[in-house]
Amino acid sequence: MTFTVAVAGATGYAGGELLRILLHHPDAEIGNLTAKTSAGDLLGAHHPHLRPLADRRILDTTVEHLAGHDVIALALPHGASGALAAVLEAASPGSVLLDLGADHRLESAEAWTAYYGGQHPGTWTYGMPELLLADGARQRDLLRGTKRIAVPGCNVTAVTFALAPGIAAGVIEPTDLVAVLANGVSGAGKSLKPHLLAAEIHGSASPYSVAGAHRHIPEIEQNLAKSHGDRIRISFTPTLVPMARGILATCTARLAPGTDAATIRAIWDEAYAAEPFVHLLPEGQWPATSSTLGANTALVQVGVDQRAGRLVAISAIDNLVKGTAGAAVQSINLALGLPEVTGLTTVGVAP
Repeated sequence: MTFTVAVAGATGYAGGELLRILLHHPDAEIGNLTAKTSAGDLLGAHHPHLRPLADRRILDTTVEHLAGHDVIALALPHGASGALAAVLEAASPGSVLLDLGADHRLESAEAWTAYYGGQHPGTWTYGMPELLLADGARQRDLLRGTKRIAVPGCNVTAVTFALAPGIAAGVIEPTDLVAVLANGVSGAGKSLKPHLLAAEIHGSASPYSVAGAHRHIPEIEQNLAKSHGDRIRISFTPTLVPMARGILATCTARLAPGTDAATIRAIWDEAYAAEPFVHLLPEGQWPATSSTLGANTALVQVGVDQRAGRLVAISAIDNLVKGTAGAAVQSINLALGLPEVTGLTTVGVAP
């Protein structure tokens, strides 16, 4: 089957990465491309690497330019998707709506107001096919045939893949989780921000949204609670490092009483053995962000710090691919009844 896709926010990093992947999708036909401040420009002025689309004119982000496509992807800043989506649901009821921002990820209106402010825009089907659910199912079962998809946060993706098998199996304490991430600067978006200038980031690493302030915390806890149903608490600290892409998530958790450390690896192996995009590395090999560059892969490794009595789980992803646009395409495929892997690659770019 062939499907048409309109992309709002096409000149940003997430929108551009989605277009790059869709150009290799055998069933996708790229329709209208829209933005606000760059409306009227050629796409090549913003994404010169997307040569097949370089001469496409950017349209204004309006309902009229987006409605009528089979898939409408909203690659917009947080807080911008909710109002537009509400109008599109009425104007284009047959379309699959896809939100690459945070507006429709959280189930708790209270958590939304606490971390994002304003009125909760509502909850859509969560776009992480591999998410382990407490009943033994996976989130992909809920994505088949859905019309509304909320793409996960990139930090959330990295932490969830690292810790979810242990939460689901009950071998780690759900209220004693710690995650420290090294983040490429593209995760902050394309808008000009002084702390992201080359002069500021080059040769420097710096934490941000420290001490429970990061907006991805309730989403991480929501995911992990789905894997077991327990109350989840995580200390989460992201760190900007001088690279364009990638997330390396180093996660630790206290082992649950009675846990046999020798069984840990088998739990992660069983969780991901059949997954096409989440891979447990061979023993002794630890994830690196360079190994995921441009690929829709999450690389995971686990070990046990016997002296500290803690699990160590590390994952690496490309924040723009598996962390955003790749997960979006997986979810589109499931929603439209296509093979989940269509148009996606596990082959990265190195060195």
